[in-house]
Amino acid sequence: MSERPYVIIVSEVTLDGKLTLYRGASSKELMSLMSKEVYKYLHSIRAQVDGIMVGCETVRTDDPSLTVRYVEGKSPIRIIPCSTANVPYNANIFSPDAPTIIVTTKRAPSERIEKIRALGAEVIFAGEDLVDFKILLPELYKRGIKRLMVEGGASINWEFVRLGFIDELRLIHLPVVIGGENVPTLVGGEGFKSLKRLLHFEIQKHFIIDNFLITEWKVKKGYSS
Repeated sequence: MSERPYVIIVSEVTLDGKLTLYRGASSKELMSLMSKEVYKYLHSIRAQVDGIMVGCETVRTDDPSLTVRYVEGKSPIRIIPCSTANVPYNANIFSPDAPTIIVTTKRAPSERIEKIRALGAEVIFAGEDLVDFKILLPELYKRGIKRLMVEGGASINWEFVRLGFIDELRLIHLPVVIGGENVPTLVGGEGFKSLKRLLHFEIQKHFIIDNFLITEWKVKKGYSS
């Protein structure tokens, strides 16, 4: 594979690894538990990267801005993989606060592409039916995105983990337990189902902000593509 951005997956997770209160719920509900100092930590990472990515389902459910607001710094380029370009036209990602790239495929309707471009966003085609990260990441690197922050959700996280396109994992542990068999967890998808295929991590830092444990991990050498 050609050169790709350095990828940092960042997420808030409950003690039992959940991302939301229930399937289909906005993660903003759980994030409301976070203190201002924790938000500063999250936004400090945004200020240090060139691009920030979430999936289109996260855009539809959470309507995030994906900008730097709690600390000083420049907002990264917003990158949204969406195989059919089915993102709401009134979404916050189309605000003028930062550039936006919608990544889609050849099956996206041309009228949606035209509308997205009219809203000021750039469109990248990467794949036939589903967004192909093997095509996308080298393309982002060519465009100057050397450090990429991924804020999920579970399906996007699985793609990066499955392909080994991850260098760091940073977790904000919310001090609550939710339960629920069908509630989204940090990484979705089909799973590896074999010890031989697991991605291994080494802890780099751990610290507490207010009552929130923060852990920072790096992929163990020899396990990342």
